[in-house]
Amino acid sequence: MMAYSEDHIALAAEYALGTLDADERAQVENMMSIDKDFTAMVQAWEFRLGVLNQMVGSVEPSPQVWDRIKTATGLSGQQAPLVLPEPPSAPPPAVPEVVAPVAIAADNSNVIRLSAQARRWRSVAAATSAIAAVLVAMIGVGAWQPDLLPDALRPKPRTQVVEVKAPPLPAPPSAQYVALLQKDGGSPAFILTVDGTTRRFTIRRVGPPAELGKSYELWLISDKLQRPRSLGVVGSGEFTSRPVLASYDADTIKDATYAVTIEQGGGSSDGKPTSPPVYIGKLIESVPSR
Repeated sequence: MMAYSEDHIALAAEYALGTLDADERAQVENMMSIDKDFTAMVQAWEFRLGVLNQMVGSVEPSPQVWDRIKTATGLSGQQAPLVLPEPPSAPPPAVPEVVAPVAIAADNSNVIRLSAQARRWRSVAAATSAIAAVLVAMIGVGAWQPDLLPDALRPKPRTQVVEVKAPPLPAPPSAQYVALLQKDGGSPAFILTVDGTTRRFTIRRVGPPAELGKSYELWLISDKLQRPRSLGVVGSGEFTSRPVLASYDADTIKDATYAVTIEQGGGSSDGKPTSPPVYIGKLIESVPSR
């Protein structure tokens, strides 16, 4: 690829900007017809500057501007009809094809007047400064006042949907009930607690003596029921917990009498107590509901 001087580069840029006069444009087009690399450089400038033209919306000049242009160019008055010259009577003699004009055109492309160089560089510098100013202004307007830009140049709004989930409210504490199961007002042998919401009971063994080959069984006794209902055998551990009270209504649970009998190993076989109650107690509310 041929190495071009700054004058050639400026000439190509000004041709793309459209600021050359007719003679200079003819000179550039002559160079483009014989130099493919120079043609590619001109096209590259046209591409760079053409992109900037797409960023600005078209504006129709006012009629006053057109009138001033016509006056400055001498076209404001009535124009004389165009008269074409008469064709020659005889064709001109044929000119033999020679290579010399191509070489002369190539040499003429390197002749650029000093005044034209200065004017071109001033035009390129002014155009570059104007382009940079337009870009800076567009960036600033797009950031602070995008409504002033044309629709095609406005930044696309970005919408972000944020789902905010409120933390679940803590469940209010349920009422708690407790009963001391004891014998004849003596020390409690078992402590029974019932959760008012889940109706799950927990019975704690405090200090009843172990019965060899026997089991302690817990019973619910209520006037609403025809007979005592078994709540299961008390385990050998310190605590025994079961959800069996969930099948009874709240009033029955709160008003019932709870008793522990001594049954055969594993509990009553027919669901009925086989001995009188040894330890008895009733529930009282230890923690109120909120």
